[in-house]
Amino acid sequence: MFFPPFNQDISRYERKFVVSDMHYSGILQAVRNHPSAFGVIYHPRYINNIYLDSNDLDFFYDNVSGRGSRKKARIRWYGDLEGNIDKPVLEFKVREGYLGNKLSFPLKPFVLDDTFNEQVLKRVFADSALPDWAFEVLQHLSPSLLNRYSREYFVSFDEKFRLTIDSDLSYHAIEPVHNSFLRSYRGEDFIVEVKYDFLNDKDAPFVTANLPFRLTKSSKYVNGMELLYPQLM
Repeated sequence: MFFPPFNQDISRYERKFVVSDMHYSGILQAVRNHPSAFGVIYHPRYINNIYLDSNDLDFFYDNVSGRGSRKKARIRWYGDLEGNIDKPVLEFKVREGYLGNKLSFPLKPFVLDDTFNEQVLKRVFADSALPDWAFEVLQHLSPSLLNRYSREYFVSFDEKFRLTIDSDLSYHAIEPVHNSFLRSYRGEDFIVEVKYDFLNDKDAPFVTANLPFRLTKSSKYVNGMELLYPQLM
């Protein structure tokens, strides 16, 4: 599948911390007490994603195996999980090591309910103004996972580093033909993520060292697939 070349000039680092041994209040206190003076920049909101993958789950297995070059495709929207999805956005993420590019394209609205299936999604792609390369890639992908979580947003005083706290995670099986979304799992962990442009990497150790969390490799897509489809491992 063709993706545009990796562009370091628009890339950023994403450092993740999976926190399972601390209450939310403790995590929030650690962020507020950080010497980088993180402040709130946006109201909390729910994020929903439909992940897309090949029939052989190439994106999933590339991530599990730890390949240096990894890709991800998803449809993202905010607010309610089901019903009328008014402003969905198609996102392609390409990663080289810890650096990542993200390309985003608006999609036509659709309805997510028990009538949703792969054919509905293909019509959405056909009716949306997508570049030729993106539309071609989508012909080889199908819905593989639905997930949802609440996110809070912070930025450092110098505005070089963004930090998010994700909570209330849930993962739902999504099928090509019929969907009732009854098979699902809830995650109890919190995910803290620090994001910054590659030019600010020299200052990143100060930021991460002053967080009382352990830096981990984590992918919500992989976590959800492993919970819902343990036979894949």
